[in-house]
Amino acid sequence: MSKKTLYLLGIVVTIILGTFLYLKFCCNCCTKEPADDIEKVVVIKETVTEIVPFVINGTGIDYRSSDNLKFLKNSASVITPVKDSVNIGIEKLKTFLDANPEQKVTITGYATTDEKNTTTYPNLGIARANDVKNYFVSKGLSAGKFNTNGEIIDSWKTSGDTLLGPVSFEINTSTDSVATKTDGEDFAALKTKINADPLVLHFNTNKSNNNLNAADRQKIKDISYYILHVNDGALLVVGHSDNVGNRESNVVLSQKRADFTKNYLSKNGIDGSKIETQSKGPDEPVGDNTTADGKANNRRTVVTIK
Repeated sequence: MSKKTLYLLGIVVTIILGTFLYLKFCCNCCTKEPADDIEKVVVIKETVTEIVPFVINGTGIDYRSSDNLKFLKNSASVITPVKDSVNIGIEKLKTFLDANPEQKVTITGYATTDEKNTTTYPNLGIARANDVKNYFVSKGLSAGKFNTNGEIIDSWKTSGDTLLGPVSFEINTSTDSVATKTDGEDFAALKTKINADPLVLHFNTNKSNNNLNAADRQKIKDISYYILHVNDGALLVVGHSDNVGNRESNVVLSQKRADFTKNYLSKNGIDGSKIETQSKGPDEPVGDNTTADGKANNRRTVVTIK
């Protein structure tokens, strides 16, 4: 075999061997290998806060909003600022009540059994109802258009430490009374108890402010309870002073004390239209004005049921 023939044969063998090796080991080189880790589709479950809608519903009005009034746990105060959609509902309620003077609204506040009541009200639910009432009044509604009630329940919908909308609203005529929920109670006896040991608030010299002790707070609870459940119930607040200074100034100061007490009671849920004030100045002392203790006893307001 000639060298030329061997040379050509070598070329042929090389080509054949190269083709075989390519097909065996490199055929898949251009094919994209699947990734070691298969891409996973991750579905994120969106957390949706449970909605407690703000609802005012009655003949002639039906307003609903997904926003609502909110309270911190153990607190009687509405969290502010209040959402615009709730304020719109309050404005619609004002328009409705202005057009329907015979209608009133019963606000029921709710609190849970594990919450603490540090207010002067019988329970935290009614304290919340009255704070809502005060908020409505701040928006231009008449305080006389509202009754308030409170209920203690096992649980309420929350978001963290915030209670979502623990209030409800019921439209009724002005002749309706929440007293039907307390039938059988002896309110005459309660009135006698209150007037036998009336709420007496003492004041510092020439000042119309005061600090309440536990006994005073309990008396305010009793008074609030009576006024809330007796339709024609009313209060008399009488201001007094010691004899330091001239009588005319003391009469004015005593009236300021009576007005201060009325304002305090109003903020705690008693309709101001049910509170009458008077000033006696230094004319009816209960203590000896020649002693410091006697003068301190004379600087007072006295709250009784009329």
